[in-house]
Amino acid sequence: MRVLPFDYSVRNLGRSRMRLVLTVLASALVVLLVLTAASFVEGMAKSLVAKTEQSNVILLAAGSEESLERSQVPTSTSGVVAASLPGIKTRLGTPYVSPEIHAAILVKDQRNSPDEWQAVVRGFSPQAFLVHPRVHIVEGRMPEQGRDEIMVGGLAADMMRVPDSRLGVGKSLWFDNRSWTVVGRFAAPGSVLDCEIWVPLTDLQTAAKRDTVSCIVVTLDDAEVADVDAFTMQRFDLGLTAVGEGDYYSSIMAFYRPVHAMVWTTALLIGLTGLFGGLNTMYAAFAARARELGMLRSLGFSRTAIMLSLVQESLLTSAAGTLLGSVLGMMLLDGRAVRFSMGVFQLVVDYRVLLIGAAAGLLMGVLGALPPAWRSLRLPINEALKAA
Repeated sequence: MRVLPFDYSVRNLGRSRMRLVLTVLASALVVLLVLTAASFVEGMAKSLVAKTEQSNVILLAAGSEESLERSQVPTSTSGVVAASLPGIKTRLGTPYVSPEIHAAILVKDQRNSPDEWQAVVRGFSPQAFLVHPRVHIVEGRMPEQGRDEIMVGGLAADMMRVPDSRLGVGKSLWFDNRSWTVVGRFAAPGSVLDCEIWVPLTDLQTAAKRDTVSCIVVTLDDAEVADVDAFTMQRFDLGLTAVGEGDYYSSIMAFYRPVHAMVWTTALLIGLTGLFGGLNTMYAAFAARARELGMLRSLGFSRTAIMLSLVQESLLTSAAGTLLGSVLGMMLLDGRAVRFSMGVFQLVVDYRVLLIGAAAGLLMGVLGALPPAWRSLRLPINEALKAA
């Protein structure tokens, strides 16, 4: 089969520069939208599941498996767990057992301020740095007990929707009827911890007037989750249930699957809109070239060879739009913070997301050319040569 030279397709791109620019921009917009949807799903998955400590087990009150905030565990239970549960990881005699409080609260600038911001607060003890090794202080110092001091994560400002400078070291926040001073900032890249405010456990208990914690996080050494389950069943008096940290956040991911479906559906609908717009443009462009296509057929080129050339033109245009959309996606989307009920996560534009965007852009180029090309080539040669 004789095929048209590749440079024939390239030269034809410049025949209508306005149409070329509009088609490239349409392809870029569709690719950018697909990248947005894919980076949303990928970012949430990495934040909630991929960045969890797989050796961590969360002990919380029986019946509160779906919400740490509702769980109520006596503070003294952490000591019982550390002394009675075998297979816990230790360092210099210190067990990796961290009693914690998880709460979503409203924070003010000062006592009489009318503005309130939602924040995620974690009451912590020094052992929290053992069970959450991704957390490291990047500025200031760790809060001291009894001094109404706090430290904030790198994405806490995005969670509260305030300027990052508002949570700088030395600033203060008002919650639980007292003023708290920011003495440190920490980072936990790629995890939900990064959007939290950390308060010394005893200080938060005093302010909230509670003598319980939300959960106890344990890091296992040679034990398994099944061993922890057996321990909770043997100690009915503690009223505990065990959930792997990865399993807990996976259940949250399952809860947000309808949101993922809505995001992908929106991307699909707008992608189809772009595809139909491209089909309309291609129909008009190929119809105007009916005489040219008839001449090529009279010179001995088959319908298949001509269609291949037309698809090449469309693919070149969509490839340019795909490249533009991918560059814009990396610049505008990667690392951008998105707020949701559990906190904040960052959009992720990695190689998988880029491959999805590239596949969508190139598929649009092929599907946008085949129907109008086939319709234009169905004309008999004599009618095509007479076309205006």
